[in-house]
Amino acid sequence: MTQKRIIVLNGHPGPTSLSRQFSEKYAAAARDAGNDVRLHHLPEMSFDIDYGFAGYENAKPLEPDLETFLADLEWAEHFVVATPMWWGGLPAKLKGLFDRSFLPGRAFNTRVKKLGMPAPMLTGKTARIILTSDTPRWFERLIYRNAIMHQTSKQIMGFAGIKPTRYTYFSGASEASDAKVKGWFTKVEAIGKRAG
Repeated sequence: MTQKRIIVLNGHPGPTSLSRQFSEKYAAAARDAGNDVRLHHLPEMSFDIDYGFAGYENAKPLEPDLETFLADLEWAEHFVVATPMWWGGLPAKLKGLFDRSFLPGRAFNTRVKKLGMPAPMLTGKTARIILTSDTPRWFERLIYRNAIMHQTSKQIMGFAGIKPTRYTYFSGASEASDAKVKGWFTKVEAIGKRAG
């Protein structure tokens, strides 16, 4: 198997979580399979999540943790994010990370347009999102119409050129039995082993 450069982001803002465990298990399995992996934990990153009123012409300077994250993302060929779904979307700090770091000149080019949209700058990369939720998968698909998946795959990852984005969805996360969680860990490790 060809070695991949992989960035893994634990996107849960709390110090302990399933997302943290998924991130660590994915990273360990991917490393054991010979891949080069860089792991980031959102709760250990220090930055202002509010873009504020600066505008793209007068953007806030990136804090060191955001600069390191973005440099690792530019280096990587594959981007893995483990996150819960909260109120149908991403946790505020994780959304803030994208708001602050996916900037013109780094994630997209406003000077070059295609079909009226800025040209993506993070092309040649793929993504995997490991998503936990209490919403059953069928309900998310039929009633909510995969809204969080459309947002993350099209309006965040795809906008910057990262595609395709594949998903691993674990529902009933708040009340999952130890046996169920153990099965989830096995699945995540298998995905990590194949760098998927």
